[in-house]
Amino acid sequence: MTDHSAQQPGTGTTAGDAPAPHEVDTDLVAAAAGARRVPGLDFPLSRRTDPVSVRPGVRVVVRRVTGRLAESGRPEVSDVIGTLLRVDPLVVRPAPRKREPGAATQEPVEIAAGSVVVLKTLSTKPVRNSDIRAVEEAIAQAFPGIENAWVEGWLCRAGDGITERSNTAVPLGPNAALQPVPVEGIKAFYAQHELPAALMVPDRTGRTAENLEGTRGPEILVMTRELDDLGEAPALSGDAGLVHPNFAGQTLEIEVLDQPTEEWLSRYHFRGQPLPEHALELLRKRIDGTLGFAQVRIGGTLAAITRATITTTASGRSFLGYSAVEVLPEFRRHGLATHLGRVLLHWGAQQGATEAYLEVIESNTAGRGLYHDLGFSEHHRHRSLQLD
Repeated sequence: MTDHSAQQPGTGTTAGDAPAPHEVDTDLVAAAAGARRVPGLDFPLSRRTDPVSVRPGVRVVVRRVTGRLAESGRPEVSDVIGTLLRVDPLVVRPAPRKREPGAATQEPVEIAAGSVVVLKTLSTKPVRNSDIRAVEEAIAQAFPGIENAWVEGWLCRAGDGITERSNTAVPLGPNAALQPVPVEGIKAFYAQHELPAALMVPDRTGRTAENLEGTRGPEILVMTRELDDLGEAPALSGDAGLVHPNFAGQTLEIEVLDQPTEEWLSRYHFRGQPLPEHALELLRKRIDGTLGFAQVRIGGTLAAITRATITTTASGRSFLGYSAVEVLPEFRRHGLATHLGRVLLHWGAQQGATEAYLEVIESNTAGRGLYHDLGFSEHHRHRSLQLD
């Protein structure tokens, strides 16, 4: 799909050339209302577009004003869908007009920033509800509760009572998005375990829970990538100068352990806070899959860690997931987290995973940038909801 004219009037015109209020088209107004300005970009973004993701190579749709309709004089808009080549100036290569292999490559289009109504980044391929359920299923397998039970298409997990991932009910059944949330059944499960009733509410598949009363947690971006075209495997040992020149002359040792050491556990935090002993025990409890506890030593010092999992969904999709990348302060901003991420992508592929996911809180701008650099893109979002 390429530069197709919607011919819709609206408000994205240049100053001094605005249409009369009665001529403003509601579709374009809605698009403009869903846009926002962010520092460093000369054009508005969709409110659901992560500014960090606006970089060359991503798929985008750009709605722009292209002129005025001859009959009415109202603004004419069109959408350009394709690959972002440059940000300043804004250049997009439209997708081929035909989806068949060998379809002609389109010439790049430079778009004036002042003509942009809204830019939105797109996933690398369309995301279906079944894809969201598959990723959420993989996450649930990686972070099970101590006790788990199904309540009308919602998987209820009762774990350590601390982290949302193992203490919420998540809609994994194919009909959960079409039926009312079984609130009473979910509340009964959590009352039995003396825990507050809480949900994990993904985009789309959790829409029936969106209007329930309760306390909402922060927006969490669920990012994914496929484990193909990984390039050369990163070094696991040798001179640490391979990671960053500042580490030159020190030894580099990277391992993925079946179980964490006490030193590893002492480094692990959840959103910046240490976990109590019972929560740490749950981290290393066996799952229906493979656990990996990665660690990086620089000159003998345990400098970075992360927890990795390999889980397979009921439909047969195998996922690598990793969480809580921790780097000691004195080793940060030297590419160590990126190097460790590349190690895990290769490890996951060796373990048979074909896809990878991770979760990052919306406010973690540095983390989002790191994961984009590793080839991840936003798949969907979810957030917790503690029911009243």
